[in-house]
Amino acid sequence: MNPLIRVIPACLVRFFAKPYVAGDSLAQAMLVVRKLRAERGLFSTLDLLAEGIRTDEEARANLDTYLQMVDAAANSDLPVEARPTLSLKPSSYTAKPLHLGGDAAGSLDAIRKIAEHGAAKGVALTVDMESRHWTDFTLDALRTLHREGHRHVGCVLQSRLHRTEKDLDALPPGVRVRLVIGIYREPADVALTDKPAMKDRLLAHAETLLRRGHFVEFATHDDTYVRRFVEQVVPRVGVGRDRFEIQMLYGVPRDRFLADLQRQGIRARLYVPFALGWGMAIQYLRRRLDEYPAMVWLVTKNLLSRR
Repeated sequence: MNPLIRVIPACLVRFFAKPYVAGDSLAQAMLVVRKLRAERGLFSTLDLLAEGIRTDEEARANLDTYLQMVDAAANSDLPVEARPTLSLKPSSYTAKPLHLGGDAAGSLDAIRKIAEHGAAKGVALTVDMESRHWTDFTLDALRTLHREGHRHVGCVLQSRLHRTEKDLDALPPGVRVRLVIGIYREPADVALTDKPAMKDRLLAHAETLLRRGHFVEFATHDDTYVRRFVEQVVPRVGVGRDRFEIQMLYGVPRDRFLADLQRQGIRARLYVPFALGWGMAIQYLRRRLDEYPAMVWLVTKNLLSRR
């Protein structure tokens, strides 16, 4: 992470990044989900910002919150097809994270419990991809869950990692895959450092996945690459619009572009993070500022335009 991002006071990080977080409670997040659907026809995926877990108590609290999130999604007044999906990070359920040399004890059991509850309630899940330390664990967990019948569980793959091309070969048949470039800075021996190259890989991986029968969640804010995916990759493979969707982050100003996609009959979904207290969100927000420094200018511009 850029050292300058690390030293920005937490209060300023919260100020500039607040528009990108859907509140500090599950109730507030569900209000955002309903509003996005009612006013803009957008789908959502909910994510609890709960990284940096260090105690078993914190891990259990995150599991409890996700079980509540399943219930909130299932009990919402939205039709089944418009219910929010849930995204989860394996590091949120263990006091022994892999990136700090731990063994991720308890993480798979927690994810399994959420998957079982989601299956019972009709709520789909996505296991997010974290830093390279978690890649093997995450994909092994996905394959385990699919062997156990949890086909409502999808995964995330990052185009910046060199290994991803081979990881495509080891996916469960027909699994739903969110394709991203990834926000974790990785060394050059394991990942690309050039963003255009990462985005070119997005297109290549998306085509491979579509050809193999997977559902592709194409996640980027780059309008040009979204258009190339929709106008070049999809027609070349010859699949319908029921085999993919476009995903972006809540708060990123792409309203007109998303509306244009929807007019073409293309489904669009926003990744909607929330926290249980702003302290839990700061690490995520610092990463977003590091990956997308223009966030500071965009938020300032938006605030000034309201005056």
